[in-house]
Amino acid sequence: MSEKNNPIITMKISRAVQENPSVKTIYFNCQLKAKPGQFVMLWVPGVGEKPMSISYCDGESFGVSVAAVGGFSAAVMRLKAGDLAGFRGPFGTSFSFRKEKTLALVSGGCGCAPLAFLADEALKAKKKVLFMQGARTKGLLFFTERMKNAGAEVLISTDDGSAGSKGFVTDLLGPALQDGKVGKIFACGPEIMMKKVVDISDEFKIPCEISLERYMKCGIGVCGQCVVDPLGIRMCTEGPVIKKETAKKITEFGKYRRDASGRRVPI
Repeated sequence: MSEKNNPIITMKISRAVQENPSVKTIYFNCQLKAKPGQFVMLWVPGVGEKPMSISYCDGESFGVSVAAVGGFSAAVMRLKAGDLAGFRGPFGTSFSFRKEKTLALVSGGCGCAPLAFLADEALKAKKKVLFMQGARTKGLLFFTERMKNAGAEVLISTDDGSAGSKGFVTDLLGPALQDGKVGKIFACGPEIMMKKVVDISDEFKIPCEISLERYMKCGIGVCGQCVVDPLGIRMCTEGPVIKKETAKKITEFGKYRRDASGRRVPI
């Protein structure tokens, strides 16, 4: 698939919101036909492009939330309304729900971005949403009020106890499953966290989907940078959203990932 088939759409940023000291959401007034869990390749002129999960999409506009972790994200942090940026997509697989009446969404750090989009869609479909959000400290939480205002039941944990319960967000999941009402679990965040979520979902015998991040260069399945061991599937096309059954077949899940050079990096 060539770049001609996936042209970069360049337009002015309609809004830029600093969610917390390290996360910014930028919005475009564009009718993007996206599903929760999908991503776009975000392009910053003169800098390059990176895959970013879609955190908001209402059919008329969409937003991506970017965490400050490197040179590209530092450039995004400087963007403001009226600046030019571009995107390709949407790409990848998406979260799915059907007859389940209650959904548990487990997020850690910036993982709440695609899950917020999922929560919006689930609530529109009249589902009950338990939105579990974890962060190191209160100041790093974001989208909390958005989720409360949308109608989700928000459960918070922080490492230092400055908001919600003290501990890991996965500590909230088991108790929430005790009454047997949750029909499906969704997770996005640090890989160690998602591995624990998968283990808990197995314990309670509840279906689970996760969003597995890997180094993505092209976004369309050509370069092979995001292939995982030993299945050989590409996380930009067969992912990033996968069922737990697939995650458990990936030997590197929860253990290591590969950097741009292909070298293993422990998680």
